[in-house]
Amino acid sequence: MTQLSFSGPYNLIGATIALPLAQIIPLPGSLSTALPGRQVMKSSLDQISRSGGWMPLSFDPLRTLLALTALITPLAVLFAGWTLSRERLFDLGWMVVGLGLVTVLLGLVPLGASTDAGTIHGARAPGKLLLGTFANRNSTGLFLGLTLILAALLPAPRRHPAVLPVRLAVCVLLLVAIALTKSRTGIALAAIPVLLGIARGLDALRQGGKAPSAARAGAMIFAAPGRIGEAFERFEAKDDPRRFIWDDATYTAGRFWPVGTGMGTFDEIYQVDESLENLTPRRPGRAHNDYIELTIEAGAPGLVLAACWLVLIAWLSWRARSAPLRWAAWSGSAFLLAIALQSITDYPLRSQTILAFALLLLTRIAAKPRAGA
Repeated sequence: MTQLSFSGPYNLIGATIALPLAQIIPLPGSLSTALPGRQVMKSSLDQISRSGGWMPLSFDPLRTLLALTALITPLAVLFAGWTLSRERLFDLGWMVVGLGLVTVLLGLVPLGASTDAGTIHGARAPGKLLLGTFANRNSTGLFLGLTLILAALLPAPRRHPAVLPVRLAVCVLLLVAIALTKSRTGIALAAIPVLLGIARGLDALRQGGKAPSAARAGAMIFAAPGRIGEAFERFEAKDDPRRFIWDDATYTAGRFWPVGTGMGTFDEIYQVDESLENLTPRRPGRAHNDYIELTIEAGAPGLVLAACWLVLIAWLSWRARSAPLRWAAWSGSAFLLAIALQSITDYPLRSQTILAFALLLLTRIAAKPRAGA
């Protein structure tokens, strides 16, 4: 079993668990109602002639407890991953690539259909989007982006003349599939594995090897015909409703700053501050910006924790630069970077299992860069 030679990840994992746990600890009523933004709670209690009593920081302790229990799966991935050799971990990575290909095949079947009967979760635009096993295009684009990164950068299970053409074909297929999701963030973030593939190709040429397939696949995507051109037209959309959600959510974040409202409470809290002019028949559900949502739910402690994770990931990526398996480590950090960027316009932090797997790839190599397994 590989052991970490540093305690940074352990400390941050502990802090990540402690944050929602602290939000459900009961506080004296005089303190809980005096926190920023609690005037609504105090007014409600006054109207029913009831004192606050002992209450937690979270507006909805059950939802915060649910957010806490949601950490079980990614924690299981992280801790179980330490018992595997690096070779078995790479095998799991190739299994993820296989699942990505299955997602593509399932998503291709309903394309062109007039109903959503061929989709798993239904679709608002039947026959026009590649969704696969997911309910929305951004989630599909994010997952296929992970599989593209792994397909481009993971070491092959064994040497064989067919490895390079197969890797090339897989990368091209995944690039086309990402474009067919019409996810703007998915398409934009596909540049990360393409650029890394080019960099790896140049590195291989410098060392006298062959350029990997991702470097070639990056140029081929723009020649793909058909529906891909429609995907790029979405970048011109000027009526994106998310900007109205951000306006109201930013106000909410300021009202409860710096303590927040409790993890998992965004949906209920946001409705209090949702502007009438921005009101629609559908509930936003999420802020469509994980940083704003984290500010609302966790306040300053949540932002500090997120910043610490970003610093740790950057340091681990730098530490892995001298490792023989650095490209495999950077496949993990590349996906974590993609999540950090997509969090500006969506909510990929809920994809905690694949996030944990990417972190595992990075830390297992960065922990002992010179180790072979």
